[in-house]
Amino acid sequence: MQLAIFDLDNTLLGGDSDDLWGEFLVAQGVVDRDWYAAENRRHYEAYEAGTLDIQAFLDFALKPLADNNLQDLLRWREQFMQEYIEPILLPAADTLLAAHRAAGDQLLIITATNSFITAPIAERLGVDQLLATEPEQHNGRYTGRVSGTPCFQAGKVTRLQHWLAQQGPADTAGVDSIFYSDSHNDLPLLRQARRAVAVDPDPVLTEEASHQGWPIITLRDGNQPRHRDNGEPWHP
Repeated sequence: MQLAIFDLDNTLLGGDSDDLWGEFLVAQGVVDRDWYAAENRRHYEAYEAGTLDIQAFLDFALKPLADNNLQDLLRWREQFMQEYIEPILLPAADTLLAAHRAAGDQLLIITATNSFITAPIAERLGVDQLLATEPEQHNGRYTGRVSGTPCFQAGKVTRLQHWLAQQGPADTAGVDSIFYSDSHNDLPLLRQARRAVAVDPDPVLTEEASHQGWPIITLRDGNQPRHRDNGEPWHP
């Protein structure tokens, strides 16, 4: 059995759920519009540049979870799913996931975005296994802190190895794995996987994928994964 691992934002989704959650909170008036929008944009640009301070970002991103009760958060999340996530679902991503299911592969989403946001997205995509940054909870409320290792950059390798140890094999090098990602922030895990696939990659990952001979595909062109260079269908 092959382990098919997928980044979420800008890979299986045609956008970034973490960034969009910030936009949603601003639109709902849950947070201060000008300050939060500026900070959200600043952190996202740092992420794209590969300079994100993950702890500073999580202090910022998890604060709204701590500042509001769970009932309101769940209500807002349901609205967020309908208004912000449904429009960025990619038919070709569904096709790719279906192909791996048909092959009998184990599917796993691994994402830096916290599990409060991403758990219903993984469920919507029909993927049971999710590794995400875990926001800490105490007495039924979020604390604004992180539980365990943030699932970001090398932290994805750490979290995956821990998950694999719970399943059986403890080393990614010993697992027949394929990993799909759009971001150079995922290079630590892309280099660990048996097979790496760049999906609508950023410029840094495009260059690395070309150097390594990794497939470069797009999920944003119709209903089927395609090679980005020639538009031919791509099959896992």
